[in-house]
Amino acid sequence: MKNRILLSASLFHALTDATTTVVPMAFPLLYAGGGLLRSYTQIGLLSYLGLLSTLLIQFLVVKVSFHVEYRVLLLFSFLGICASMAAIPFATSFLTLLFLFLSLRLFASFYHPIIIAWVAKSRTAGDLDLAMGIQSGSGNFGVLLAFVSFGYLAQHWNWKMPLFAWAGFGILVGGAGWIVLRGISSKVDDRPSLGVTSWMKVLGSIRHLIPGFVFGGMGWSVIIYYAPSLLTHQFSVPIGRTGLYLALWIGLGTIAGYCYGAISRRFGRRNVFLVSIGAGALSLAAIGFAPGRTMAVAGLLGFGVTLLMTYPSLHTFVGSSVPRGDQTQAFSWVSNIQILAGALISLLAGVLSDRFGIRAPFVLSFVIAVVCFVFYAVPGELPSRLEKTVSEAPPVVEPGA
Repeated sequence: MKNRILLSASLFHALTDATTTVVPMAFPLLYAGGGLLRSYTQIGLLSYLGLLSTLLIQFLVVKVSFHVEYRVLLLFSFLGICASMAAIPFATSFLTLLFLFLSLRLFASFYHPIIIAWVAKSRTAGDLDLAMGIQSGSGNFGVLLAFVSFGYLAQHWNWKMPLFAWAGFGILVGGAGWIVLRGISSKVDDRPSLGVTSWMKVLGSIRHLIPGFVFGGMGWSVIIYYAPSLLTHQFSVPIGRTGLYLALWIGLGTIAGYCYGAISRRFGRRNVFLVSIGAGALSLAAIGFAPGRTMAVAGLLGFGVTLLMTYPSLHTFVGSSVPRGDQTQAFSWVSNIQILAGALISLLAGVLSDRFGIRAPFVLSFVIAVVCFVFYAVPGELPSRLEKTVSEAPPVVEPGA
């Protein structure tokens, strides 16, 4: 049962991350065309409202998940994702594009708060690292496919073709993930109150990880929404090659995600997490201050490994330290804080890009990454809290055990 849950989670993670990546890849082309997008601020607004809508709907998703089978919610999710992808190419104005993009983000809001928690609940503490690495790496693999396919299809046809292709392919992937869950129930007897007090209690138990969530949300949003524009507008990289570079970025991250379990056992979760944030800050500096294309691409690839190593780290910290009954809320907080951080920083990055140039999002991210690293690395109470999450975490009990 636990392997079928992990397989389904991996398929849905790949689909969700891929489809929410394909559309932002079109933004540089729409900006260059001067039709649907006319400024970086509009790109920032799309990312901000899209991520904010995801944040708001996830609170509802968590509440509904205790009354409706996950399998039903995921059916609703992937059908809505595919319908939105098929409709976006017909947008005729910025407002229409905004509405359809928000629709996509809403339907893509189901995976992170419920399925990652389901994976955590179905695993023992001993194999939690491996499972989190696999599901995280699968999401990264979906993004890799999105980058490669968009670059190729857009260069040979137009920006609309990749969206139509993923709308059709999404039906196949989502359908396979849905079928795998046949006969598996997600119902639980212990349901939290889901009141404000309950939410705040869960937040309090993971508050020391908030800077890590901010780093993760910021890093993902800045790359997805602004790296394509940096490469195409600042360094004159064709869209096909831009897709290839970003595919390499996520490809290295995918390998890092799949290897996380072995790496964390060898060097320790806390050490891997700290090195990832520190090296991530250096990679952002290389991107933001790069004098030429080579250094920018090198920094981008380095950031792929470091950023995408932090996700399974954070998921493992939460999954191994939060009681089973609170994990759906806990992983909702993880996703929501990452989304809110990504949304706010993306909006600010768009405004700064119009004022100072497209390097601005990466310089801003470098500064924030340094602050996050110092938060955890400076000797004192915070490192001990992080270590406590790792070393004194209660075991995760497998259902039925």
